[in-house]
Amino acid sequence: MAEEELLVNLEKENVAVTEKVFVEEVKETSRIALPMIVVTVSQYLLRVSPMIMLGHLGELSISSASIATSLSNVTGYSVLFGMCSALETLCGQAYGAGQYRKLGTFTYSAIICLFLVCIPVSVLWIFTDKLLILMGQDPSIATEAGKYAIWLIPTLFPYAILQSLVRYLQAQSLILPMLLSAVVSLCFQVTICWAFIFKLNLGIVGAALSIGLSYWLNVILLILYVKYSSVCEKTRASFSRDVFLTTGDFFCFAIPSAVMVCLEWWAFELIILLSGLFPNPMLETSILSICFTITTVHYHIPYSFGAAASWEATSGKNCSRCCDSSLSYRVCYCKYNSICGPRCMGLCIFL
Repeated sequence: MAEEELLVNLEKENVAVTEKVFVEEVKETSRIALPMIVVTVSQYLLRVSPMIMLGHLGELSISSASIATSLSNVTGYSVLFGMCSALETLCGQAYGAGQYRKLGTFTYSAIICLFLVCIPVSVLWIFTDKLLILMGQDPSIATEAGKYAIWLIPTLFPYAILQSLVRYLQAQSLILPMLLSAVVSLCFQVTICWAFIFKLNLGIVGAALSIGLSYWLNVILLILYVKYSSVCEKTRASFSRDVFLTTGDFFCFAIPSAVMVCLEWWAFELIILLSGLFPNPMLETSILSICFTITTVHYHIPYSFGAAASWEATSGKNCSRCCDSSLSYRVCYCKYNSICGPRCMGLCIFL
């Protein structure tokens, strides 16, 4: 009897500990994931808000911007975003192991590697109009899309820096500076985009310029924070020979990450590109672009929870509380279903 009572007491204690750990994990994950949703959505809206304003100029403007955005996502942004995902693993493990200087080294290495990738992508975007005509797109749409893509080239380099800095700060759980800089950049972008399009009559050129300027503003704000904040003092690293020595480690993780992200992005963007082959390409492209723009916002919710779970697992934060790091992923799965499930149902009813 004494042994049975002891076993019952131990089981009750284990249940209580498990519930306590689960609650702590929910709080910790929410502290990272919820602000990250605002960050990722704000950064995504930097490329979306110009298309909303271009929609007031006519079908040609929004359809050409949609085609150019889809092609730029397929050939450029998805590649950079996917390669930067390697920093989630590298910086997270370095931070968890206490090798703080390596965070700065890996970030430098990522920026250099991404800049090298930006060069062939920029060359490809110069010939966007010819590429679209070769694919069978409407010549008028292809011409305007080519002009939009050329003016998007200056956005590649700040985008590469921005995504690297986001992973650098995310590994240290420094979400507030990313949140503030993303919101400020979005407000700035909406203002200048409205001025460029409706006041200066720059059309799609002004829309593309507003994206580039807002990306550079976001990058400058984060660089100033990293440079002058005492919180980042232990992870700041000088530019040294180690930066070039770690490029191999970065590419080992970056290439598989880029493949996974690209396949996921391409599944959506190729539909918009193919819509340009329909009998009424301006109307079909505009409709699909609006639908996918709305639905893609929901993509950033699971991504933010996944980023939070990745930080929890790679940084080793769970080790002091629970030996099973998969608890973070179970918590994220539950919270995502509770938040995004009703929203997706409402979106389906709305559409």
